[in-house]
Amino acid sequence: MSGPLTSARAAPRPASPADDADSRAWLSALGSAGPTREAAAARLHALLLRAARIEVRRRARAHPHLRGGDLDDLAFQAADDALVSILARLETFRGDSRFTTWAYKFALLEAAVKVRKRAWQGREIPLEAPEWARVADPGSRPHEAAERGELMAAVREGIAVALTPHQRDVLIALAVNGAPIDVLAERLGTSRGALYKTLHDARARLRAHLARMGLDPSAPEAAP
Repeated sequence: MSGPLTSARAAPRPASPADDADSRAWLSALGSAGPTREAAAARLHALLLRAARIEVRRRARAHPHLRGGDLDDLAFQAADDALVSILARLETFRGDSRFTTWAYKFALLEAAVKVRKRAWQGREIPLEAPEWARVADPGSRPHEAAERGELMAAVREGIAVALTPHQRDVLIALAVNGAPIDVLAERLGTSRGALYKTLHDARARLRAHLARMGLDPSAPEAAP
């Protein structure tokens, strides 16, 4: 007996990216031991290095002081760290994409982190807010400038009185002065997650301070 229900049951399940033979081969080889695993790791490192080199050079365009030797060194570091992360996380591969696509993301992330850290090497991370007058929009109309001036004064006061010293340093470094979070985490000896939590708490306190002053905490300028 056949019918719509029988046909539906008999229909093959669409293949997921993880069902491809290449992904299965990678997982099998990297999950093994001895020469097989070493050979697979070496092949994977070569792929990661290729991806890291492309990403390092792309991001280095914004940092002309980085030279060719620096870029090669950063690419190798990124590939090395990406490989270590992948081998430690093989069991987390869910098959939402091909294995190589999943692995490339580690190389791109590590390359981005390495370039940011090298670009800030030897640079001081500013923990003081810039001159607030520079934040004002010189093209604003008089009434808009007055409103913005009131808001900026409230933000400045909130940063000074409503935040802890650590929250103030993190907020100014990340949200005002644009320091990379991984660089700040390394300088402060903490983690990105801890800094995200600090930044979230600082913004919440700042919004509460503005709300108590009768200002709209949802305005774009209300929280740096």
